[in-house]
Amino acid sequence: MPEDPVLGRSTMNIGVISGGRAPNVIPDDATAELAIRLVSDAAPIRKAISRAVGGRAELREVLCIPALRFDRLDGFETSVVAYTTDVPVFGNAWGKPYLLGPGSIHVAHTGEERVPKKELLAASGIYQQMVKKLLATA
Repeated sequence: MPEDPVLGRSTMNIGVISGGRAPNVIPDDATAELAIRLVSDAAPIRKAISRAVGGRAELREVLCIPALRFDRLDGFETSVVAYTTDVPVFGNAWGKPYLLGPGSIHVAHTGEERVPKKELLAASGIYQQMVKKLLATA
């Protein structure tokens, strides 16, 4: 799997496996769903997976979002994270994108998803500072 000096290592998760009808019966069919977070071009990984499957199964790519590198603003803390965002869907419709917000990725998209009120209030202040900084540099 590819690695990047800033974005780190690519990751792969086999999140869904299903098939068969009994433990003592060879399954008629089976499926597996993989989520791969790439830090570089997807083409070499597509080829590697295709070679590994070798025509013994159907491969279907559902979604491919390229690895993203966002700009940073001086005075704002940054970090590299191992998940993706819908930001590429917007293209350049709103100008240069920045990605930030309250909450924890550890509970995002789960039954426990929540954002503490304290973090929402702090985020409001961060957004105000960010707008002022962007307006001052425009």
